[in-house]
Amino acid sequence: QVQLVESGGGLVQAGGSLRLSCAASGGSFSNYAVGWFRQAPGKEREFVATISSWSGGRTYYADSVKGRFSISRDNAKKTASLQMNSLKPEDTAVYYCAGGPTPVATTRAYVSWGQGTQVTVSS
Repeated sequence: QVQLVESGGGLVQAGGSLRLSCAASGGSFSNYAVGWFRQAPGKEREFVATISSWSGGRTYYADSVKGRFSISRDNAKKTASLQMNSLKPEDTAVYYCAGGPTPVATTRAYVSWGQGTQVTVSS
């Protein structure tokens, strides 16, 4: 089973950008779809974006981030990324990357999870 570690979170002003990275080890990264989820204080974990297992594969986004966020992956480097532009205060959350068999929006479909990285957007 693949292990995942996120990085790249931080504090940014509204309208700014951040790029999150997800580094994989163990397992066969290229066999996994990768999803990004987020969880704000007091709220349930929610879907952000997902990409199918092959580099340049199918992508899906939550309506709330469509047009602002972009997910990508590099199977040769065993990494996935989430480019976040035009950030809003409501994007503040802990962001998690996850690996699973199919690129879907439900948390229970993913079998491997990173520890999360905090993103804070100030107004």
